[in-house]
Amino acid sequence: MSKRRLLVVGSQGFVGTNLLKAVQARHSDFDLLDFIDPQNGEKADIRCAEAVERTVSLAKADSIIHLAAVALPQQAKQDPTSAWMTNVIGTLNIAIAITRSSPESHLIWSGSSEAYGYSFNTLQGPLVEGTELQPSSAYGATKAAGDIMLRQMMYDGLKATVFRPFNHTGPGQTSNYVVPAFAEQIAMIEAGLRDPIIKVGNLEAERDFLHVSDIINAYLLAVDNPSVSRGQTYNISTGSPVSIGRILNELLSMSSGKIEVEIDPARYKPNPVPIASGNYAKLNRDLGWHPSMDLREIVSSVLAEQRSRVSRK
Repeated sequence: MSKRRLLVVGSQGFVGTNLLKAVQARHSDFDLLDFIDPQNGEKADIRCAEAVERTVSLAKADSIIHLAAVALPQQAKQDPTSAWMTNVIGTLNIAIAITRSSPESHLIWSGSSEAYGYSFNTLQGPLVEGTELQPSSAYGATKAAGDIMLRQMMYDGLKATVFRPFNHTGPGQTSNYVVPAFAEQIAMIEAGLRDPIIKVGNLEAERDFLHVSDIINAYLLAVDNPSVSRGQTYNISTGSPVSIGRILNELLSMSSGKIEVEIDPARYKPNPVPIASGNYAKLNRDLGWHPSMDLREIVSSVLAEQRSRVSRK
């Protein structure tokens, strides 16, 4: 039996590296392909239409999981040109290359819950996929644009699935994100490398938090069920938002040391969206997906990795 050809775009990022590990461990029926330009043997730049078309044409993949993006909201704000070129034009290049050179390929795209933006403020409860996209940040705007673009191209025949993942974390995520940032500080305090004070910003915002493995499971379910998932848009969420303060308290409860929490004015920023949560009923109904880890398990995995990193240093 021939293997299914799976092409991963953005395999070097946080989700991408975890995705490769999951596929290699659990899916022996996949021929795992990297996004390499056959002209020079290097990673193809998704902003270059010609390089993307060469790569997609050669791969002739059954499925393409597209994860590549300028993912840090602050980075997108500071350099919006790069964010729009990568997140929108890069995604357009991939979609056009598929329609021209590999029309049977199924594209699984990693969008973002940030595309909903201010809709979280105007509607109560976890949002469903039909909610209006009103992005409140440059990053959210690029993801909303890519989302709308791909859904329009589906009407013209593109075989694609659009995902809107909510906040997710896990081992391997950088300390630019809130959970590993807290966990890193705790691990360093425990090791005696810094004073027993955690400096924090706004702890009031509430978000759905998932483990990266649950995000990956959703993508792979779409790969395994193309007849169901093609042409669809899905939230990957919990429907049960938790505050940043609760996350910090969970982490602190796992440490035996006495650690003080100090508000740092330089880190404190008002949040334009106090609560962001998504309804995952559609994903559950179509693909049988549901969150598999609770908050304590999620943050515990991040703290364990940060402790290991600090001990190695």
